[in-house]
Amino acid sequence: MLFEWDEHKNRINQAKHGIDFELASLVFLDPDLLSELDHRYTYLEERWKTTGLVEDGLICVGHTVENDDDEENIRLITARAASSNEARRYRINRGNERGIACVKIS
Repeated sequence: MLFEWDEHKNRINQAKHGIDFELASLVFLDPDLLSELDHRYTYLEERWKTTGLVEDGLICVGHTVENDDDEENIRLITARAASSNEARRYRINRGNERGIACVKIS
């Protein structure tokens, strides 16, 4: 898995949400992550929303996925603390309702 992002967008995201994309890429290490297609808008590409635990906080990452040969390329677009609705769906996906903290990672 390879990650890429626009560094200018990364700085904006860090200022707005307190999460940089390097840290956000760790969401893909969560074995219980939840990835869903993002149908909120008509995008030019297929966009995904992935929610998972990073450093004891639940975050949501907006991204695209491209498959080149055997390599998966993930382009990060945004990262922020998960909303209460995203946290609920994550817990349901895990098969339990234990409390998972939704905290801003700075």
